[in-house]
Amino acid sequence: MLDLQAVFTGLLSLVCAVLGWFARELWAAVKALQRDLAALEVRVTRDYVSYDRLADALRPVLDSLNEIKKALHDKADKP
Repeated sequence: MLDLQAVFTGLLSLVCAVLGWFARELWAAVKALQRDLAALEVRVTRDYVSYDRLADALRPVLDSLNEIKKALHDKADKP
């Protein structure tokens, strides 16, 4: 017949085994996230639009908006 100490030791070893497996899975997930983040950082730095290129691309839009603003400001039937 099993005594209480043997049951306790068996349950404790089972709990430790489950916790060890869980910790190993977490460690593997963290390492995979670190690799994915490093790859994302490389892709973002390669694909971002520089401020100068963005300003040059938006210049016609801003000019058109300024023309609309001026036309509305100079409108004849304005009170």
